Amino acid sequence: MAQWYQTWNKPLKNILWWLVIIGMVVSLPLAYTRHQTETSANQVEFVFDYRDLLDISDIQTNPRTFVAEQLKNMKAAGISSMAVYESTLAELKESRRIEVYNSRDAAALTQTLGDPNENFTYVLFADSATQQKLEPLIQKTFADLKVGTKPWSFKNRNGLIIQMSMDDASIKGMDPDPMTLQMLKDQGFQIVVRLSNRRPFVTNEMDRLLKQLHDIGVKRIIVDGNEVPGYTEENTEINLNKMADLLNKNGIGLAAIELLKEPQKGFSTLSKQTNYNVVRLHSFTEKDGEKLTEPLKKSELQDRIQGVADRLVLAVKDRNIRMVFLNARPVKSLDKGKLVDPLAAYYESLQGKDGAIPRIQEVGFKLGPAEPFDVKTTGWQKIARIFILLGGVSLIVLMVSFFVPEATLLLFVLGILGLAALHTLSANLYAQGLALSTAISAPSIAIMLAIRSVRSGAAAKWKSGLAYALWTLIKTSAISLIGVVYEVALLNHVTYLLVLQQFRGVGVLHLLPIAIAGVYLLFFSENNTYRDKIANIRSILSSFISVLWIVVAGVALAAVYYYLSRTGNEGQASTLEKLFRSFLENTLGVRPRTKEFLFAHPLFLLGAYLSVRYRHAVYLIFIGVIGQLSIVDTFAHLHTPLHISLIRISYGLVFGALIGLVLIAAWEIIIRSWKRWVPQLSK
Repeated sequence: MAQWYQTWNKPLKNILWWLVIIGMVVSLPLAYTRHQTETSANQVEFVFDYRDLLDISDIQTNPRTFVAEQLKNMKAAGISSMAVYESTLAELKESRRIEVYNSRDAAALTQTLGDPNENFTYVLFADSATQQKLEPLIQKTFADLKVGTKPWSFKNRNGLIIQMSMDDASIKGMDPDPMTLQMLKDQGFQIVVRLSNRRPFVTNEMDRLLKQLHDIGVKRIIVDGNEVPGYTEENTEINLNKMADLLNKNGIGLAAIELLKEPQKGFSTLSKQTNYNVVRLHSFTEKDGEKLTEPLKKSELQDRIQGVADRLVLAVKDRNIRMVFLNARPVKSLDKGKLVDPLAAYYESLQGKDGAIPRIQEVGFKLGPAEPFDVKTTGWQKIARIFILLGGVSLIVLMVSFFVPEATLLLFVLGILGLAALHTLSANLYAQGLALSTAISAPSIAIMLAIRSVRSGAAAKWKSGLAYALWTLIKTSAISLIGVVYEVALLNHVTYLLVLQQFRGVGVLHLLPIAIAGVYLLFFSENNTYRDKIANIRSILSSFISVLWIVVAGVALAAVYYYLSRTGNEGQASTLEKLFRSFLENTLGVRPRTKEFLFAHPLFLLGAYLSVRYRHAVYLIFIGVIGQLSIVDTFAHLHTPLHISLIRISYGLVFGALIGLVLIAAWEIIIRSWKRWVPQLSK
């Protein structure tokens, strides 16, 4: 039995490599369908929060004139849509459509003695046309809440008495203001409605509302709050299915707000039931806008305006954003002695020098209502799954075989059986687990092969250190890209493009390949027996710890901490580095990753060059694992278009190689100068 096992185990590595290659080849059509999907929607919609415009107008001398002027300015700046909320008495008051009083103020207004036991809300309409539109809306809203209303008038102006306190009544949600909707439509704006789950979900009422919105041209809603309309504690699935049916019936889609602290409850279900009629939305918040109202020098303000433009371009181009939502609010400026707002700065960031909109159009996007991705599929996917499973397991087993080659066959069989079982339990967990495992395995194998080339003496046989360095960088990066192909093929679903699903465990990718390659370099890269390896481990563990070791360990931990602080969406960067990043982005169109082209790739190239003559240069090659895992990690940002990621890693390799050549030239100059001048100085 043992002999039979060895007979099959020895040649299995070559077979595994062929399975990896076959799996990679059959995965390429799936990657292409993803490219087709993410390039199928190229319209970008700029939306402004109409409620914020009302807030700003409320501090102006002529509020209605101000709103009319700003709507024209927004249209000219490329803001083609306005976001309208479910109306409230407070918002209708801000729109100057009604006046609202409590019982005490109403008594003072009418110069009568009020009832001390009454705390009602008194509403006066601006004119008869407003009354005709809004009175039925207000009466119905409070009737549904079982709150009484009755007519009231003052000086030939009609109104209502609502038997509820003004503070409470002012925040009760109603249908969006029909007069505002019609006014915005007449001025040529596309309307985006923000719907909440604050009112009870009634199917007939929601159907009526969505039909009204459809008739006025609404194509998309943005959820206002933490729950989608229809999300309830009981019968949630039934209500969400009803809400989805109503959205589908009226041709209305959703917008997914990026970077929320918590996903909106029910959003994933509603997205699926609407066949992913969803676009990604980037929110430029009121707090972001306040930075443009601070007391700044002209040059500083221009830098911030340029920063806003860069941010919006990056969102659209690099993160599949198709809707940009702009918010603003008035700010008290004690330095200027007046109330200010960021609207003028917004217009300049959109259409001024190096403005966002012209740059977005230059890279192939158009302004217009945001459209969902046209999801492309292929019948090849079912067949490809088998080869992806075989190839993915083969890649993982090949990585483990660097440490335990005798277990290759056993691990391959167990891997196939285990992943097949996992797929039956959870297809999503299977896809993410296999994708993460292949993403870790590929750069680990790539670096371990480079280390083996030096340890085995193969590097020393090359006549040209430069040729060996360039070839090793190309070969190592190509092997790392194998993991990219599997990662993209396994997570080839629109939910990842829309970030409705997250690729879990990516943080492990930032450290595990470093640990794997480090263990291999220290204990397994030499061609010795397991007894020798164990002896080496015992020798290291029983060594006396010197102050130098503690210092080195401290520096290493600091380096790891710094590396982790720079990784992921929460990574920190200095102001100078942000300026450098902006320069690269604006100059190249796509910014290469700093740790690749300024650090990992150059050191890898220098290490490969030196390893032809110096075996200890292998430690510089080991540092290159950061660049290799970064290549794979770049594609783990699944909301970034594939072609952007390809350009990014290509720039990283090209510029990294150029900087590496500079390091090699500097090394040669230093060494030759040393050899030339040191002997003369010793005479």
